[in-house]
Amino acid sequence: MDLLPRTADEFSSAEYWERFFRRRGDKAFEWYGDYNQLCGVLHKYIKPRDQVLVVGCGNSELSERLYDVGYRQLTNIDISETVVAHMNQRNAERRPGLAFLQADATQTSFESGSFQAALDKGTLDAIAAQEEGALARRMLGEVGRVLAVGGRYVCVSLAQEHVVKMVVEHFVQEGWAIRLHCMGINEEEDRGTDPSNFTLPVFVMVCTKFRQPPPFPVLEMCQGEDDPPRRVATVLELLSAVKERQTYTLLRQRLRAGTDAAHSSSLTLTAPAAKLPRTNHFAIFIVPQGRESDWLYSSAEGRSQLACSAGFRRLVVVALHRDQEYQDMQAVQSELSPMVMELAPPGMPANQQVPFLSVGGELGWRRVVSRGVSALSGEYSVEDVRGEDGQLYRRLVFLDNSLVVQSESRLSTQGTASSRKKNRKKKSKPAPPPAPGGPSPSVDQGFLCCAHHGVMVAGLSLLGVGTEENKGLPVSVLLVGLGGGGLPQFVRDFVPAASVEVVELDPTILEVAQNWFGFRSDDRLKVTLGDGLEHINKLESQGGHFYDVIMFDVDSKDAALGMSCPPPAFVETGFLEKVRSLLTPRGVFMLNLVCRDSALRESVLGRIRDVFPRVLSRRIEGEVNEVLLCVRGQDERGEHSPFSLPALHKAAQNLQGALQGHNTACNPQIDISALLEDMKIA
Repeated sequence: MDLLPRTADEFSSAEYWERFFRRRGDKAFEWYGDYNQLCGVLHKYIKPRDQVLVVGCGNSELSERLYDVGYRQLTNIDISETVVAHMNQRNAERRPGLAFLQADATQTSFESGSFQAALDKGTLDAIAAQEEGALARRMLGEVGRVLAVGGRYVCVSLAQEHVVKMVVEHFVQEGWAIRLHCMGINEEEDRGTDPSNFTLPVFVMVCTKFRQPPPFPVLEMCQGEDDPPRRVATVLELLSAVKERQTYTLLRQRLRAGTDAAHSSSLTLTAPAAKLPRTNHFAIFIVPQGRESDWLYSSAEGRSQLACSAGFRRLVVVALHRDQEYQDMQAVQSELSPMVMELAPPGMPANQQVPFLSVGGELGWRRVVSRGVSALSGEYSVEDVRGEDGQLYRRLVFLDNSLVVQSESRLSTQGTASSRKKNRKKKSKPAPPPAPGGPSPSVDQGFLCCAHHGVMVAGLSLLGVGTEENKGLPVSVLLVGLGGGGLPQFVRDFVPAASVEVVELDPTILEVAQNWFGFRSDDRLKVTLGDGLEHINKLESQGGHFYDVIMFDVDSKDAALGMSCPPPAFVETGFLEKVRSLLTPRGVFMLNLVCRDSALRESVLGRIRDVFPRVLSRRIEGEVNEVLLCVRGQDERGEHSPFSLPALHKAAQNLQGALQGHNTACNPQIDISALLEDMKIA
């Protein structure tokens, strides 16, 4: 019979625990492990001579075992009268000095400063959800009151985010030091064969009461009971370290239970039927820094291909932490080696050497140049990396989805784009990282890193840019979604007579584009801060606003959707009709579509085809992106149709010539014809 609480309210209910312990009987109920699993860290922080308050003791054997090894000043309290009576009766003869009292942990009668340690195994977790945390905060306040200076609150917990945050914020405000030990999980349960027997890592939070508050918060993290502590600067960093360990344990549990690669973003297995050498059990692949978002490493399909080509039964793909410096591959191997065997497949010999694989034996290169937090998009990182081609690139990455590069620009530390273009036939060497104190790298505005941006620029061919009849004719562009600003700046710089209006929701993104990606607005490139949906609705209701091109390059913040770009509201029929009404007769609507759900994609395409007479599609190789070019006017038939291959080829040549001759300072590095080659009618 399941005795565990069904609702959060039951966790703090005295009536519930009365029923629980009456039905449980004599069998001990151990939250989060027993004495054998916890004794190492408990003995480290609680001394046998200490006066110890055990909060919410239940019928756990923990106090009894501590008593047996010399801890004689233990005061156990619990809200349940039944369990207190049972524990007193159970220990009356064998442990006469072991006291059990019925008491509410949020308000006790003990004198202030009367204990050197408070031990809590699961009690805080049980009540943390009550009254929006008010009950737990009252308990923490009471623990702080009864502890003497130098005393420690030792809390065994699953370290859910809201619990850790509550403990840290409460005690940091009081000037205490906080250290977390990750104790792992029960090894015997972990080796069990029942996949439903899922366990989470147990943490021990040690909060130490100081006489004088330190000048800065003392926050530390330890792996295991004996590992040296690692100091962290912020609560966010501590929560991140806890989450990383929980994620690792989840992966390990899945490996113990089975070999389904679909449930993990960092595990890919070869086909079970593959005939592999006996020694090809297991390998670790180190992803070069800065290339985590490459299709080969970030997608399930890519990792599957990587695993098959490597030829191992199990291949663990490891991405290096962007906040840690790595000396060389040997240092990485030394750091990972102690935990490698925990991830090994069943049946692998204990003495089997595990190979570490990489690309050319290198770790890659990354330099974080800026970090910040956007109120709309969360924490972000601007970082310089070396690409597969050896060139240096600057990227904007939102850390809640670090496998997706939001914006990217190529960097140059010397020469102009035109001079580099003249020398591009020479054999190039990998660009060295900028030397400290050397010239700051500049953004190459003539190079579009994102393939879908190149296709959007190539789509301007449908306007007839570069033809004699359209020479000098203005091109008006409305773009929703700024990113690093590379696309609108390219259009402004290289498309003759082009003017661009950008709508960007997040003011932080505009600051990042200006500070780190060389973005500059002027009379031909303007930015409006606001919601793209509201802006287009406003333009349509006002009337009199028309654009030759409207581009959507805006991502969705809802990760649960099968479509990450654009948000669903941007492709509703009514809104698409408003977009069409804002286009000039020759106008083109361009959409960057990122949709992994095939049924949803077909639904979106159906709505777009209902609004626009003709739709061209160009998929981006190695990515999920596809660019849709939607023409407002009716399609002409025959070889003069803008959708015919001869017409597209001619239009591409015209646009290429116009781009090359417009900006005399540097030429854009783009091949319009190649970008239009695989264009299909959607």
